[in-house]
Amino acid sequence: MRLAVLKERRAFETRVSATPETVKKLIGLGLTVAVESGAGQGASISDADYEAAGAEIVHDSATALHDAQIVFAVQAPDLQERAQIMRGAMLVCTANAFADPELIPSLAQSGIDTVAMEMLPRITRAQSMDVLSSQANLAGYRAVIEGAGAFERGFPMMMTAAGTIPPARVFVIGAGVAGLQAIATARRLGAIVSATDVRPAAKEEIRSLGGTYVGVDDEESAAQKGAYAKEMSDAFRQKQADLMTTTIAKNDLVICTALVMGRKAPVIVTAAMVEGMKAGSVIVDIAAEAGGNCALTEPGSSIVTPNGVRILGWSNWPGRIAVAASNLYARNLLTFLTTFWNKETGAPVLPESDDIVKGVLLTRGGAVVHPQFLPSQAA
Repeated sequence: MRLAVLKERRAFETRVSATPETVKKLIGLGLTVAVESGAGQGASISDADYEAAGAEIVHDSATALHDAQIVFAVQAPDLQERAQIMRGAMLVCTANAFADPELIPSLAQSGIDTVAMEMLPRITRAQSMDVLSSQANLAGYRAVIEGAGAFERGFPMMMTAAGTIPPARVFVIGAGVAGLQAIATARRLGAIVSATDVRPAAKEEIRSLGGTYVGVDDEESAAQKGAYAKEMSDAFRQKQADLMTTTIAKNDLVICTALVMGRKAPVIVTAAMVEGMKAGSVIVDIAAEAGGNCALTEPGSSIVTPNGVRILGWSNWPGRIAVAASNLYARNLLTFLTTFWNKETGAPVLPESDDIVKGVLLTRGGAVVHPQFLPSQAA
């Protein structure tokens, strides 16, 4: 059985879906692995590194995909590449399923069995293959590092003969995986950190990392359950906005990480709040690709507002730390494949009754099978 590893072509994408480490293990399953030339360049992996691991290096996607029954990618391949994937092949990637309503019907029409890794259920069995968590962890870390680089004062308190430099004040919006890593990283750099989240469970997590919890405590926030935040009412948003206005004005660096699965990112930092910040302050918006938590964020770019606040709205934050992100992502995909690998047949088997399969399988046998994307649901 042949497995193809594609070179990513989408803007800002530097990651790769397999590394020499995982290639060796894939070959150990009995697979032949074809890697498109240059696939690992953004993650500092050369073609020679893949060859040393036992992969076949091919010079275009068509050759990589020829007779490939399994395809690994970071993001969903474009239309031209999808046309080269054989019917019945299994595509494993992050499909960004909610953002492109045309993608899933197109994949079904092409006869591709599509596994969307971002749709993994938050259950214990799936933790080791959870691409959202592995990538968000790195995004939270990188956000603080880049924010610190853009902040033109010191981060920790420094006592010198010429005087004392006070520590930076960092406010983290959203205490999911990315937010918690941002809190931990900012604390390690010596900042005074506070954070907010609509989920009550986040309070203790924030405090356990040395941060101060800031938030609206009411019946609506108390009703938040699970790992993902749900969309809040207008009344809650107004309470939150009042609190954010005073809190944001006191801080030097604001890290925005709030996302709602399948929806545009909520706007939490308004233009008026940005106007109330001190010159030289920095906003880092990890949610930029989903529209941004800051009203002034320009996705894919860095801007400076008229009052001197820098807003970093880069796309693909994990891709800004591509070596580590690729290593973790590749291990996530390897774990998924080995979990469902049938040693007797030398092929993956995805049982329809399995909770993980029910969560990630979008298309199979030429049809849309995921309940959230069935034509009746879309209508």
